[in-house]
Amino acid sequence: MKTANVKARRSQLLSTYGIGGLFPSETTSFMIVGLHEWHEDRSPVVSEPRLARSLGVNELKSPPAGGKRDVPVVRFPETQICPSCRRVGTTAQLGGDWNATNCLCKDGRVGAPLSPFRLITACTRGHIDEFPFFQWLHQGHNGSADSRHEMSMKSLGRTSSLDDLVLECTCGVKSRSLDGATGPAAMKGVIRCKGSRPWLGADYSEDCAETPRVVQRGASNVWFPAVRSAISIPPYSEALSKFVNRYWAALEDPAAVNDALLRNIAKQSRGRFTVDQIVAEVERRRGEEKSEDIDEAQLRRQEFRALMDGREESKDESDFVCEKSVTNGQFPDDVPDIFTDLRKVTRLREVRALYGFSRLNGTVDPDHLCKLSPEPLYWLPAIEVIGEGIFLALDRAELTEWASAPFADGRRRTLQEAANKEAQAFKRGPITVDIAKVALHTLAHVLIDQLSLDAGYPASSLRERLFVDEDMAGILIYTASSDSAGSLGGVASQADPDKFAAAIKEGLTRLSWCSSDPVCIESPASGTDALNMAACHACVLAPETSCELNNTLLDRALLFGTHEPGEEDAGLFSAYLAQA
Repeated sequence: MKTANVKARRSQLLSTYGIGGLFPSETTSFMIVGLHEWHEDRSPVVSEPRLARSLGVNELKSPPAGGKRDVPVVRFPETQICPSCRRVGTTAQLGGDWNATNCLCKDGRVGAPLSPFRLITACTRGHIDEFPFFQWLHQGHNGSADSRHEMSMKSLGRTSSLDDLVLECTCGVKSRSLDGATGPAAMKGVIRCKGSRPWLGADYSEDCAETPRVVQRGASNVWFPAVRSAISIPPYSEALSKFVNRYWAALEDPAAVNDALLRNIAKQSRGRFTVDQIVAEVERRRGEEKSEDIDEAQLRRQEFRALMDGREESKDESDFVCEKSVTNGQFPDDVPDIFTDLRKVTRLREVRALYGFSRLNGTVDPDHLCKLSPEPLYWLPAIEVIGEGIFLALDRAELTEWASAPFADGRRRTLQEAANKEAQAFKRGPITVDIAKVALHTLAHVLIDQLSLDAGYPASSLRERLFVDEDMAGILIYTASSDSAGSLGGVASQADPDKFAAAIKEGLTRLSWCSSDPVCIESPASGTDALNMAACHACVLAPETSCELNNTLLDRALLFGTHEPGEEDAGLFSAYLAQA
């Protein structure tokens, strides 16, 4: 395995160029290798026990940074092309230096830098391999006795399409363009999947019966990260918990803990915490870790309860400050009655952990995710970000009653049929459409759009977090960014009741109409895999970084109704807008 001195931000190693993903660098391309090759001794611990337990690991660690070759890579694809002589082959065949960031062709003019081949192959089980340019050109042909088979790729210079790229070989076989190579069945009869997993090493492969798909090297479906996140909530967000976590390696084993150790650790707090406080926190954490593992639904329920309970600002260094702006529906008169509570979240900490990835279909089914290392490790890569936001709770009983009405239920059935077709086509697990969640998801996008105007943030720096099940209904819109756009206080300031009343009124009024209406509002299906209905880029679609459901399961008609007879006032906020 070779390494190269190229740079990426820590957050990109979870969201854009993570393990098994492709990292473009100048004129070449690399793949981030598995966790077993990372320098974990240089990886700072990211404390979030709830998230670690939900993922079945002991620790979360930030990707190493600050030194050279912290995260090893392998060159992928190995297939290269010289822009000067147009020959196609591996780095070794073309004479390039494997260790160099920019490989040079030995026969090209003035040592022309090689470029990676623009096509690769992948399958839905996550395997990835080179494009079979030799088999593609020689399919059904034996060629001449020339065993060298020096291949080249010519460009006809008419367009930039694959039809304009033609493969040739010195054996005399008839030239062939790349037209049709990206078709669903293009590789049938050409190659079968080899089960290659280069991020785990050259020797790691597995049996696979699938026919691989040809994709562009930089296509977005080459790598889909599986990321789970959690908000730090009390008691984990408190200063005592964070202090104990620094010494957890020494305190975890009860047999190794004695009075002298506890007194020394208490002394390190410089009087902030007593031995009794430290012992109580240690016992609490041991009890938590002995309990059953928690899933993502439980994480959300715990966070919803913490947001509803609130946590006032104090002198302690807490990562969670949530002040009550409105309780028990005491909003100004011009706010929809379905809203019950409003919170001003002046400080929050979010931890995001990568636990796998997929290719081509974006599945998040744990049984079909690609592994990050040959064998499970005790840790996973994670990052932490600090931000602020606004939390809004809705009346769950009223929402349930609305969702059971014929209008909402009819649109639920339409979305459910689309979800079933999508699951069958891509061999995914079934998706159960909760129409109340679809309505809240659409409302969250309305809030993101409006808050980006009122708070002065770009919409891409705002994120949503939905809290929806049989007993809860809430939306958290927050900034959680690694740069200065994450904690300026602009979003939290919108939790003032009067400001919120003006924002929700303007947002709902403005997005009740779309510049693409009536086409948008009457759309029976739209978006990725037809999992949206009335939603487009002119109204409620949000930046990819903002939406936790990849801009799917959106329907503006659920909020505002449609133009069909009997459906004009069936939306969740139709009556409110009629009065406004």
